[in-house]
Amino acid sequence: MQQRFSPATPVGYLELSLRTRIGRARETDDRGASAVEWVVITAILVGIAVLVGKVIQEKIEGKAKSINLDGTTGP
Repeated sequence: MQQRFSPATPVGYLELSLRTRIGRARETDDRGASAVEWVVITAILVGIAVLVGKVIQEKIEGKAKSINLDGTTGP
């Protein structure tokens, strides 16, 4: 395979790193994490993302409800 970018650039370094990792992965019989491990890791990350999204949504809704829209001032 021919390299497209100079390894001195960030994109070139990324390309070189990826080509090296892919090459190592193809040379060995062990392909890394099994499908079950990937499913578990993905489920954990999705759960964390949902939790963070819910917290952000609750904070935004709380602030939105505190906005006075009737034009009066004071409590």
